Amino acid sequence: MSREQRAATPETRIELPPEESTVDATALTALPSGRALLKPHRIALMAVGAGIVFCAAWFMRWDWLPNYAGAIVWGVGVTLAMLASTSILGFFLAVPLGLAQVTGPWWLCVPARGFCTVIRGTPLLLQLWLLYFGLGSLFPQFPEIRQSFLWPYLREAWPYGVAALTFSFAAYEGEVMRGAFAGVPRGELEAARAYGMSRWKLFWRIWLPRAVHRALPTLNGEMVLQLKATPLVATITVIDVYAVVSKVRQVTFLTYEPLLLLALIYLILTALLVAGFRYFEKRLPTWSA
Repeated sequence: MSREQRAATPETRIELPPEESTVDATALTALPSGRALLKPHRIALMAVGAGIVFCAAWFMRWDWLPNYAGAIVWGVGVTLAMLASTSILGFFLAVPLGLAQVTGPWWLCVPARGFCTVIRGTPLLLQLWLLYFGLGSLFPQFPEIRQSFLWPYLREAWPYGVAALTFSFAAYEGEVMRGAFAGVPRGELEAARAYGMSRWKLFWRIWLPRAVHRALPTLNGEMVLQLKATPLVATITVIDVYAVVSKVRQVTFLTYEPLLLLALIYLILTALLVAGFRYFEKRLPTWSA
């Protein structure tokens, strides 16, 4: 079509309804302003929270806290170490699990799908006990293992806790990565092949970053669930913050104060995780197909 014909052809304009055209896109992601915080329901929630804090500080016993502060801090460190190590190891396992289910041959796809199905279909506590009380009880029967350099580690409880939490995280996140890999637009991959990229370069530069970007919000939720799963390692004598608080309850014969402190600790850790992931989500560029 020539320039004169385009000029003579009337333009087609699509007008949005008034209520849709006046919506500001930035208002959907903006934080509540100071005036919004003064709404009645928010004022009521803040009053209830302040009342709970006042009652907890005035009517409950907290004289035991200085005596156990060091042990609680140590337990928080163990919990964070368990969370970080199992999440990192689990994610490195989840990537090949998801990739194998999308593009792998049947002899890779079937074991990966079976692993995710079995781990997600059985309780984490059962997996933990099978590793610690089952597999861990078999190692001492072999003199070769007891005389090896691995025995000082295999006789401890934390390797079995790390293994159980890692497998659980890998199974759940493997399914997430499977959907993320499958959800990357094929046009982007075909365009990368047209530019002459090799398979590995296409994977590292295009496919994996796009899949991780799509899976990042779900990864945030999986990290929070992983944090709430770490207290299970206390059942195999790993001294995390949950085990420390349980010991405090047994020694002081207190119920509510240690449990409320434990709930506050997990709430703070969860808030930090959520805030960190939201910060990275905003910092990452947004691609459109």
